[in-house]
Amino acid sequence: MFQKRRLSFWEIWNLSFGFLGIQMGFALQNANASRILQSFGADVHELSWFWIVAPLTGLIIQPIVGHYSDKTWTRLGRRRPFFLTGALLASLGLVLMPNADMFTAIMPSLWVGAGMLMVMDASFNIAMEPFRALIADMLPSDQRTLGYSVQTVLIGIGAVIGSWLPYALTNWVGINNVAAAGEVPLNLLLSFIIGALVLVISVAVTVFTTKEYSPEEMAQLNAAEDTIEEEESTGGLMDIFTDFAKMPLTMRQLSWVQFFSWFGLFGLWVFTTPAVAEHIYGLDPNNSQSAAYQDAGDWVGILFGVYNGVSAVFAFFLPAIAKKVGRKKTHTISLVIGALGFLSIYIMPDENWLILSMIGIGIAWASILAMPYAILAGAIPARKMGVYMGIFNFFIVIPQIVNAFIGGPMVQYLYGGKPIYALMTSGVAFIIAALLVSRVQDIDDEPATI
Repeated sequence: MFQKRRLSFWEIWNLSFGFLGIQMGFALQNANASRILQSFGADVHELSWFWIVAPLTGLIIQPIVGHYSDKTWTRLGRRRPFFLTGALLASLGLVLMPNADMFTAIMPSLWVGAGMLMVMDASFNIAMEPFRALIADMLPSDQRTLGYSVQTVLIGIGAVIGSWLPYALTNWVGINNVAAAGEVPLNLLLSFIIGALVLVISVAVTVFTTKEYSPEEMAQLNAAEDTIEEEESTGGLMDIFTDFAKMPLTMRQLSWVQFFSWFGLFGLWVFTTPAVAEHIYGLDPNNSQSAAYQDAGDWVGILFGVYNGVSAVFAFFLPAIAKKVGRKKTHTISLVIGALGFLSIYIMPDENWLILSMIGIGIAWASILAMPYAILAGAIPARKMGVYMGIFNFFIVIPQIVNAFIGGPMVQYLYGGKPIYALMTSGVAFIIAALLVSRVQDIDDEPATI
């Protein structure tokens, strides 16, 4: 019987290397999109509304990309055409978003910037889920925890570089981080261009070093691995709705864990800069053009780099921890530590102490990027790996959409205009997610072989 070949560590590394560039671009977006939009005129309580375009595009695009990547076979393979296309489009968005003021003759910079945020996130979504499915396609069951952990390491490395780049260009190279009203500082402009280049190059490494299984080989593997009985499908796009209705029990249980995890993460990405500026630095979060606010924003980039760096390091230990205590307990403990990281932000005496908070969040981030996917991969049919990975993204983007709608009004009306309480809400969401992990049935929790 044909079986999947066990891959070496460096083969697994190359398999996910493109994620380094994807996450570098994603980190630049997460750490800086809010202040770029503020530079173009957005108020603090409006930020979550502009961010809503990102999860909305993911909600639509991910399952469609997953569906077609399950059925696509080209000279580049099955998954590679999708993440290469996504990388090229995302790099275009990275270059154009901070340069949105170039298009003021056509429409306001704020709307162009929001549009480029949509282009970037849609493109990141096109690229990300085929990478998730590729791990499940290429690795035998007992290497999947390692595969997703290596992917998390690369995500962390890319995110650290992306998060720290604006700070580094200003403080180590001397590039200006202050711009005139309505413009984006030069350090951000250059950071986004560098991010676009790294994104394309890193994805090209995976494209040209990875050989996917042929359609004939995948058919044999699917027959050997699938344990879930399926009715005949039409092969059309409407099958996505059928697959959604028939999602496995484990996936349904994980959906609630994902909902509260990503609700909390969305609050982190949208509100950390104004929260730190107001709560720690004592600044007006609506005065985003001041030099002090830009310094606060650059420091938030450093903090984001810390949590991503911690996730990269912690991911190396995830397979061993999961082998000893199980995937579910690993994920539960990590989420609790992340919740404590969020809640501790409120009591930190200065910006340097926030590094400790980010260490806790980084531990949770590593687990969020690895454990749910390792649990899920063993519970879904191999021939539908792409579409189910895409559908699983519903439970990443829906909580972000919910937070996008209610986060701004909560800050404005419930929290008295203080964004720090949005981060406290994220901590509570992580606690709820940790409690819900106990309900998940992990049917494939076998020791991870390194």
